[in-house]
Amino acid sequence: MNWTAVYAIFRFEMNRFFRTFMQSFISPVISTSLYFVVFGAAIGSRIQEIEGVSYGAFIVPGLIMLSVITQAISNGSFGIYFPKFIGTIYELLSAPINFFEIVLGYVGAAALKALFIGVMILVTSTLFVDITIAHPVMMLVFLVLTCVSFSLLGFILGIWAKSFEQLQIVPLLVVTPLIFLGGSFYSISMLPPVWQTITLFNPVVYLISGFRWAFFGMADVPVGWSLLAIAVFTLGCLAVIGWIFKSGWRLRS
Repeated sequence: MNWTAVYAIFRFEMNRFFRTFMQSFISPVISTSLYFVVFGAAIGSRIQEIEGVSYGAFIVPGLIMLSVITQAISNGSFGIYFPKFIGTIYELLSAPINFFEIVLGYVGAAALKALFIGVMILVTSTLFVDITIAHPVMMLVFLVLTCVSFSLLGFILGIWAKSFEQLQIVPLLVVTPLIFLGGSFYSISMLPPVWQTITLFNPVVYLISGFRWAFFGMADVPVGWSLLAIAVFTLGCLAVIGWIFKSGWRLRS
């Protein structure tokens, strides 16, 4: 394992992250505060509690997942796309470093950035509502797995994209709607039976449900299914990345 190369990639990506302090740190805090004002005041006044949990506290796991998923994809995709865009990807591919070390450097940095954002939003939420975490270890497990898995997805999208416009297509038109329809701000048990069944085909439901269970001990789907879903998703992304580097798809042309 070439740890020097991994650290060089990781450090470069983290330095870029801290150079954009306003965008990286302040923006998520402001966005989260606005969500609390809008959803907590407007909707929270009509929905006092959901299964014994105040609505303001209930939406915290969904808000964290919303930001973590989008930030993980954004950081993971831009990190590998930019070297493609300026042509330095070929220097990286010709260096004495294998694909696993490249992925570890880029995805590790992207996942850590998303983890920072998740922790920031959790801290910010305590300014608005009282939060008690029933299963802190499992909360951390779900959070880390989500950061890693969606950073891997972002890495795939960064290799796939041929332009900055394409880089935004999947996050905006696919991932974000899935998050909003995945129970971020409501429990799927509140939906009609037909829509509950349809919603179960949304993979994000399992992530948000498991993460919310770690906070309040309540879940829309069994926790085991949530862990299995994120494990399968992570392994699937790793398999796709392995095939990309083996075949050279979108890397050698």
